[in-house]
Amino acid sequence: MGVTDSAHPHRIAALQDRLAAFAAARDWGQYHTPKNLAAALNVEAGELLEIFQWLTPELSATVMEDSESAARVEDEIADVLAYLLQLCTVLGVDPLAALDAKIDRNEERFPVQ
Repeated sequence: MGVTDSAHPHRIAALQDRLAAFAAARDWGQYHTPKNLAAALNVEAGELLEIFQWLTPELSATVMEDSESAARVEDEIADVLAYLLQLCTVLGVDPLAALDAKIDRNEERFPVQ
């Protein structure tokens, strides 16, 4: 979306720094244990799922066409990503490297036929 691949790691690191500063300014770091962040991530993922819960596959594909539901989806995606990035920061995990390695493993496990 206008950002080159080489800029993505810097953008993610900047967002992680911003999230850490936000939490530190509010003295929330004490609550940001791996367990709590994983639980919060799960809660937010559940809230994202709730938007789609009773929609047919066809309706779920159109959820972004309505500005109100699109805003809800974007907010929940942001919440999921925020907690995931905070968890990565606390655990010292590079999220892009972890994803790259996982894709490599999946390509080996599930070769193209």
